[in-house]
Amino acid sequence: MAPIKTLGLDPDSLRTKFSHALSDMYKLEVPLYADLINIVNEVDDKIIHARSTLPADSSKTVEGYVHELPSRHRLERHGAIRLGAAHELRTIRRLFAIFGMYPVGYYDLSVVGFPLHATAFRPVNSESLAKNPFRVFTTLLRPELLSANIRDFAEGILSKRNIFTERLIYLLDHVDKYNTLTDSEAEELLVEALKIFKWHSTATVSFDEYTHMSNEHPMLADIASFPSAHMNHLTPRTLDIDMVQKAMINRGIPAKESIEGPPRRKCEILLRQTSFKALQENVRFYDDSGNLVNGSHTARFGEIEQRGAAVTRKGRDLYDKVLSLANASTLNDSPNSSEQQSNIHKIFQAYPDDWSELRSQGLIFVRYKPTSQGLKSADSWKGASQIPRSLSQLIEPTNHKLSPASILRTKDGSHTYSRVRRCTVSGSPVQYRPTTAVRYSLG
Repeated sequence: MAPIKTLGLDPDSLRTKFSHALSDMYKLEVPLYADLINIVNEVDDKIIHARSTLPADSSKTVEGYVHELPSRHRLERHGAIRLGAAHELRTIRRLFAIFGMYPVGYYDLSVVGFPLHATAFRPVNSESLAKNPFRVFTTLLRPELLSANIRDFAEGILSKRNIFTERLIYLLDHVDKYNTLTDSEAEELLVEALKIFKWHSTATVSFDEYTHMSNEHPMLADIASFPSAHMNHLTPRTLDIDMVQKAMINRGIPAKESIEGPPRRKCEILLRQTSFKALQENVRFYDDSGNLVNGSHTARFGEIEQRGAAVTRKGRDLYDKVLSLANASTLNDSPNSSEQQSNIHKIFQAYPDDWSELRSQGLIFVRYKPTSQGLKSADSWKGASQIPRSLSQLIEPTNHKLSPASILRTKDGSHTYSRVRRCTVSGSPVQYRPTTAVRYSLG
């Protein structure tokens, strides 16, 4: 699909407005998320202030190569939604394409016992990623993995629901035909799009039906019991996730017991995440007489991420080796004990923690970028026989971009972390092969 034409908005601007609108809506629906955003902003402001007093090359984190927070940083959030039918995924694909977001990757979640598979919708070129890399991890129900009686019931329920308004479909058809929107139509599209992801506190099924589906799988109940594809979580990015974790605990927010991912390092790699536990929310269900009765549902939560450098295949192999040793050494330790954390840090000393060493050993992806001072003095060095600075001083690690598909279970506030299978093409670590079902669903 060619980039959409509007009178005053491009796909990157539309995506930014969309992510802001989603965030504002989620803050109203989940007040703890608003608290989380405030904590992240406070922590990042402290980090930036502290770095402003340091020499330009003294910081040891990916974000620390500048003393100003990149404009995209506070825009960067990822979200997660769950869809129930192939036609819903096809329509979501059409909508997200208008925002410059396209399906990247395929995740087979059946390997961890979930009747789902997934992709991530996000921008795909460097310019768009630099402006706003907002992405939505999108899962789709796989009815063939359900018990026969539950499958028939769930498909019947889902066949009756319509998560898209007539006006939204009209606007999508208009874009498909003319590849253009007026500014007012673009604003209207945003309003209609938000309705897809809005939380509804009244279920479309009875409590018994909800319980029946929940017993099959909690994610089935979350998908099929409600009239929308409500946002499951949104994730801001922070410069110091350890400070955010401490602040959450100090303010009484029900945070996870520990931060998931690599231990704290001078040179951050991959992805570190934490969250507050899934909320138990009041929901009204229908009883056998058609009356509404009170119940509850647990699914939505708030998450924070800190992204480090993307690792190469060699870097990932070393990480997996070190992680395996760390896991084996802590089997008998109390979870999250000081002794356990100390052991993990000792074992991870086998993974280099210096940008030049990480680059020279081929463990991370990097690019070389001239500093502002270098650009200003470029003309004076034309034809020079000697470069005044080594390339190692100009390293800019490439941020880890893969979607965090490993956080998969939030029922009752617990998370299960497991390696999700990513299907590859010709052995490439960055290309993914969709199954026939997902390829068909995407159109």
